[in-house]
Amino acid sequence: MTSQQAHDSHLETAAAEPHVHHGNYVRIWVILVVLLVASVLGPMLGHPIVTLVTAFGIAIVKAYLVAKNFMHINVAPRFVGYLVATCLLFMLLFFAGTAPDVMRLEGTRWEKPGWIEANRSHEAGSRAATGH
Repeated sequence: MTSQQAHDSHLETAAAEPHVHHGNYVRIWVILVVLLVASVLGPMLGHPIVTLVTAFGIAIVKAYLVAKNFMHINVAPRFVGYLVATCLLFMLLFFAGTAPDVMRLEGTRWEKPGWIEANRSHEAGSRAATGH
């Protein structure tokens, strides 16, 4: 049997079997919607820790659920997981390397964007109004 005949035989067998949907798709979708609502409502509480947890923590959980259940990363060859981990590591290294320069509010030959001065004047005005 040639490889083409084997391939055709496999396609015929696959076409004859009905496709069975994964039973957890709707449940995972509902979980993702609930997490979306939590990540939108969390920052409205105004607490910085809650905002960070809802912004990043829930985003990590949602990404994991999508990758595991819809992208089927858990059934992919092992090197795919290593590739994803390596990409995340390089992204974190890039952020760690550029953040000290990019996130500064002042520096040599550094022109402040207009929004920084607008925020400072707004904060000064709100402090003067509240008496702090």
